[in-house]
Amino acid sequence: MNHRHIIAILRGIRTDEAVPVCTVLAEAGITLIEVPLNSPNAVDSIALAAKALSARAEIGAGTVLSPEDVRAVAGAGGTFIVSPDTNVDVITETVQLGLKSYPGVFSPTDAFTAIRAGATGLKFFPAEVLGARGIKAMKAVLPPALPLYAVGGANPDNFHEFFAAGCSGFGLGSYLYKPGMNADDVAERAALAVAAYDRGAKA
Repeated sequence: MNHRHIIAILRGIRTDEAVPVCTVLAEAGITLIEVPLNSPNAVDSIALAAKALSARAEIGAGTVLSPEDVRAVAGAGGTFIVSPDTNVDVITETVQLGLKSYPGVFSPTDAFTAIRAGATGLKFFPAEVLGARGIKAMKAVLPPALPLYAVGGANPDNFHEFFAAGCSGFGLGSYLYKPGMNADDVAERAALAVAAYDRGAKA
């Protein structure tokens, strides 16, 4: 399954919304979808979405803070783990279970700690604080093929800045989804994000 490097972050989504919202995201071309574990009944939402969209999208978890959380997500059919910090125990458990690992980093020390533990890619968070210049400076010393994601402040209006800094993609939270938004609203925003991503990726 080929994916754009856009991770949809559905913080606060309810279980009854998970499949409809994930479906419109996949239809728009966003096929990496994260349900943060501090959302209501998050593991149930992951299980429902993973089953419903198994051939169309990958469903993972965010705000993953412990190896126990990783095991719960794997048991629900999740395929990737996103964490806000560089937790070696979480990364190691993720890799051992065959899931993809995207830990949050903010410094070169964080980045290389995550790489040595087996991270699949790095989530620069919060990107709006670190900025494109900070990411570009760190990119110079990181493995060239390692995917880098700007999360926290990235949106279609500034994708080009982060692409220029060396990012592969983005995590989009409140831009794409906030509690109370309906599937049509999400679909509209997803289409704008995909269009901006495709423009930037080709530049």
